[in-house]
Amino acid sequence: MTRVMSVARLMASIPLSLPVAACTPGCVPHPAGCTWCHRQTQVSVVLAWCQGTRAPRGMDAWCRHNAAFDCMPQPAACCPDWMAGLPDALPLSRLSIPGTHDSLSLFGGRRLRCQSWGLEAQLAAGVRFLDVRCKLERGELRVYHLCTFQRASLRGVLRRTLRFLRAHPGEAVLMRIKEELPFFSRPGFAARLQRCLLEEGRGRLWCREEVPTLGQVRGKIVVLEALEQAVLGIPYEQLSISDAWNVLSLERKWARARRHLEAAASGDPTKMHLTFCSGNGLFTCPEEVARFVNPRCYRHLWRRSGQAVRWGVVIMDFPGAGLLRLIVESNAPWASGHVAAAPSTPAAPRRRRGRALRAAPLGPASPVPLPAPRIRRTTSVPLGKKSGRSSRAAPRSLRVTAV
Repeated sequence: MTRVMSVARLMASIPLSLPVAACTPGCVPHPAGCTWCHRQTQVSVVLAWCQGTRAPRGMDAWCRHNAAFDCMPQPAACCPDWMAGLPDALPLSRLSIPGTHDSLSLFGGRRLRCQSWGLEAQLAAGVRFLDVRCKLERGELRVYHLCTFQRASLRGVLRRTLRFLRAHPGEAVLMRIKEELPFFSRPGFAARLQRCLLEEGRGRLWCREEVPTLGQVRGKIVVLEALEQAVLGIPYEQLSISDAWNVLSLERKWARARRHLEAAASGDPTKMHLTFCSGNGLFTCPEEVARFVNPRCYRHLWRRSGQAVRWGVVIMDFPGAGLLRLIVESNAPWASGHVAAAPSTPAAPRRRRGRALRAAPLGPASPVPLPAPRIRRTTSVPLGKKSGRSSRAAPRSLRVTAV
């Protein structure tokens, strides 16, 4: 087989089906049989072929693009247990975590669709940050993207995520829960959300303000709340966030994301950084933004592959297998012991109106309380950032009220 053969001929040379024994170790069973692992094999073969001494013109760019962007129904990656080998004492703020923007946005056409993989496929591929947006409709929290129902409910999302965590108890999933279109908010959203988390969580949710260590939240969902009058988890708006979602220039969009990635890599390790590589706009759509930004993000991370780099939470639309792998593998020095886990910094005391804040978790607290990193507000949001409110009320402790 020569290096001048075309990609089509190379892919055609791979058998259409593989025996079950050829599946990668730890592969999650999937209705598609071995197709998942077979696509992983295809991508691995093409990437290995492209890493030779000389590749045909355009082949390197082709491989990077397809390793960074994937709009197929199933991912060409299987990485369900990547957190299991990391130290318990490692704070989440020191990790590089792949995530998806509008994680359940599978419907609504080209203008609204942000993902092509379902929830279980994303988790099995290594995604550990979920962006869930809900509306209160007929007494139930349903998942929406703008005005398009995504054929899922928050209860269903919580149950499916916890089912994955029961099968992979060494993992943890960060979940941002946001009210979609909050300027059309319906009364009772916060109370319904509190009740839903209490009933479905059953002690397997982290609903405190402090950023936990990995050992405190293995097998749990870490809630990042975005409500005005209730504290349900880590205050989302007090994290370091780059979310330039309204894209007028693809180049400027990537420049902002790149600057925030570098800020995460060189900044305070006790501060959580969230970088949104996703976007939409009047003259573009989520898929076009991902096709432009994802390959550039892949190249940027690849230049420092093999190093101990904290990229923070990298949030994408249509991520590819290679991009997910680069983010996950930047945590490898922690697992190998080449980098010692620094002790987390205790949260600085904060001044409150009236009595002191007491964050009451929905589930039992960890038997060994550990100091947690402090959280600072250093958001980076463009002028066109959509927001449902202009100010934030003082956080309160979680109190579940009957609905």
